[in-house]
Amino acid sequence: MYFTKTMFQKRNFKKRVDIFRQQAYLECKLLQNRNSQTNNPHFEETVTFLKHLYPIHIIYCFCSLRLSQQRGEILILKTYLKIHPDDLVAVALAPLSAGTVVKIQDQTVTLKEDIPQGHKFALADIRAGKPVIKYGSPIGVAKEDIPCGAWVHTHNIKTGLGDLLTYTYEPNGMPVTPTNELYFQGYRREDGKVGVRNEIWIIPTVGCVNNVAGAIERRAQALKTDNIDSIAAFPHPYGCSQMGDDQENTRKILADLIQHPNAGGVLVLGLGCENSNIDVLKPYIGDYDEKRVKFLVCQESEDEVEDALKLIEELVQYADGFTREPISCSELVIGMKCGGSDGLSGITANPTVGGFSDLLISKGGTTILTEVPEMFGAETILMNRCENEKIFSETVDLINDFKNYFKRHDQTIYENPSPGNKKGGISTLEDKSLGCTQKSGSAPVVDVLPYGERVKTHGLNLLSAPGNDLVASTALAAAGAHIVLFTTGRGTPFASPVPTMKISSNSALASKKNNWIDFNCGVLTEDTTLERLSEQLFDYVLEVASGSPVKSEQAGFHDMAIFKQGVTL
Repeated sequence: MYFTKTMFQKRNFKKRVDIFRQQAYLECKLLQNRNSQTNNPHFEETVTFLKHLYPIHIIYCFCSLRLSQQRGEILILKTYLKIHPDDLVAVALAPLSAGTVVKIQDQTVTLKEDIPQGHKFALADIRAGKPVIKYGSPIGVAKEDIPCGAWVHTHNIKTGLGDLLTYTYEPNGMPVTPTNELYFQGYRREDGKVGVRNEIWIIPTVGCVNNVAGAIERRAQALKTDNIDSIAAFPHPYGCSQMGDDQENTRKILADLIQHPNAGGVLVLGLGCENSNIDVLKPYIGDYDEKRVKFLVCQESEDEVEDALKLIEELVQYADGFTREPISCSELVIGMKCGGSDGLSGITANPTVGGFSDLLISKGGTTILTEVPEMFGAETILMNRCENEKIFSETVDLINDFKNYFKRHDQTIYENPSPGNKKGGISTLEDKSLGCTQKSGSAPVVDVLPYGERVKTHGLNLLSAPGNDLVASTALAAAGAHIVLFTTGRGTPFASPVPTMKISSNSALASKKNNWIDFNCGVLTEDTTLERLSEQLFDYVLEVASGSPVKSEQAGFHDMAIFKQGVTL
């Protein structure tokens, strides 16, 4: 995209500074290019104008400069970023070669080695044992002396985190300013709940009937009408040979999904002799509409597939009576998750989702953040945004309970990030967590949900679940999320029980895996602003809520996974 000085003056470059997240973005900042500046008569004038426009305490996004000889205009291409004024590292937004000279404010840095996209380089000499600062916070400590301009990664930085910590409530959250109400086209169920899909779900109570559920799903496609979005089975390996809390979790998740309003009808398929059989499960389900939920015990049926198809025909007839109608986005519940993250995830995709979250909450809606182990190292940011001391205490328990879960199984608490994360530029768990929590935006935390509990409070909620993509996304759906926003720098095709929107952190992934990626945040390093991109994501979420299928739905994917914590008999 091209800009002249006049265009800079005319455009509204709104600065978004969030002191509580310690991160902000500018649309662009020019880097003088020694090879081309003399060819543009507007160069010095434009640079002077930009320096006047942006106070130096704002976080800068640095760019390379190219010229259009024919038009005498400037092409802005962002290539590296210093996220916070206190940072000792910057991030390469594109591959940078050894010997490249970069200018950051009044500092000039010569890169000592090649820096891959998403990876970090030192802006100053960092002594061994000293903290490495990114996002304005420590992301680890130097394992050796790191010279200015050097690549900063797992070979010379390690985590600085410990085990259980004592926390102090230091509230700094601010309420989100209300904005105008908007609407999407959704389904109003008879119990008043709202759905964004009108599907028929086949939910096994136990893994023993998974193949039967699959056979029923295949045969039932002939019964589908134009008003039924899909007929899908959700196989899983649990429901029997479990004990204690582990068994309770399975029952809660199954009951949550049975009551999910995205399903216009549900067939609960049991075996008969399992621990979590239908009679045991019914108290967890609670009150239900007999027209919407049907039950079948396979051991009591001569031909369970034929009997199931008759029940599904009744469910289709019932669900076919629902039609889309305007529904306030204040009733929308959106889950937020990341996976296969890279060094750009915390700079592009996750902050965009955070901006979306603030927008939805400003309109009375609800978001849910999970993957607790990937809050380690950034948890105080969330704790200090808790609405009150009770929520703060629940957040402390959320964090420490998950740390104790690791310790009970004799596992290292900070055995993270993954190989894919490291290849993409994430060096430590603190690095990953500080980027991960950007999805939470800036809204206050209003509630903390145990695993298997359904959301009940409008605003930003925290949910107890692990980082595993399928387990966490299923937990979000079970908690009541209508849609899951899943950011990724590496890409993944998986689905969940609800529409699972894949959001890329970089444009290369969006281009290469167009069959997976629904929304590209890589453009944030190219030609758009965080505010504008968050608004575009908001608009797209409303489209999906109104029936537009995401890529995994188009592929016919439906997945679920339950958090396994206990022994198997």
